[in-house]
Amino acid sequence: MKGPDSTRRPMAVVLTALELEHAAVVAHLSRPIVEQVERGLIFDVGTFSGRRPWRVAVAQAGPGNPSAGVLLERAVSVFAPEVAMFVGIAGGRKDVRHGDVVAADAVYDYESGKDDESRYLPRIKTAAPSFALVQRAQAVARRAKWPERIKPAPPESRPSAFVKPIAAGGKVVAHDRSSTARLVAASCGDALAVDMESYGFLRGAYVNDGVATLVVRGISDLLSDKTARNDEQWQVVAARHAAAFAFEVLASADVAAVGSAGRPPAATWVQNNQPAGGTVYANQGGHQTIYVSDPGRGER
Repeated sequence: MKGPDSTRRPMAVVLTALELEHAAVVAHLSRPIVEQVERGLIFDVGTFSGRRPWRVAVAQAGPGNPSAGVLLERAVSVFAPEVAMFVGIAGGRKDVRHGDVVAADAVYDYESGKDDESRYLPRIKTAAPSFALVQRAQAVARRAKWPERIKPAPPESRPSAFVKPIAAGGKVVAHDRSSTARLVAASCGDALAVDMESYGFLRGAYVNDGVATLVVRGISDLLSDKTARNDEQWQVVAARHAAAFAFEVLASADVAAVGSAGRPPAATWVQNNQPAGGTVYANQGGHQTIYVSDPGRGER
């Protein structure tokens, strides 16, 4: 049997929550862009040219950790990608400005805990993206050339990028003095941003061996100044910055390194033909052996 096709274009899946995030990602794809529908979920599939061309499928998963995890599972089963990313906007907690980008090296589920009659006990769970893509994100942040990819044009004031933790939960955290903001500060103090999908996305990846993952977020608001006016001004900007950073990571990624880090070795088949006749027992990834049947003695 033939092994994996080394000439196949590598595949990346990008999930977003909002329409404006989806638009920011699709802006980096070459035409034609083809729509592919899988059990109701619509993917826009196009090409992105990095060190080599990538096929990229983009879908709007909607808000929330559960949908991010479930729909990543669907995307992986359909496309078998080398890379999967969640790209979008987030609220900044500390050390960031509007338009900055945070690529997560860890994501905290801040809503996990125990609430008894006397007090609430946080039991924070952590999910991690893939080591190879975190390393690549750190290199992209250090070299600081990624703002040149911002569409439609790089801004005069260049945003910064950080590779730091993000906290994720089901709530819109609208103020730095809210009870949720205080919980995050106490239990996830090194998180630079908060969002609603990253933990579910990484949990979806956890049950899918063979796909390298990364979460990239542009800062659209700060918890100390979240207003409708700031959202209107910064959400599109932040989404474009996150998309630019994500595609700089993809452009500079070593496909072989990402594949070896995220994907198990390709299955191989070895067939040992013993005397003709008998029953074949097959084990994918191992050996295929023919056991001879003796009419007088049964199988052996």
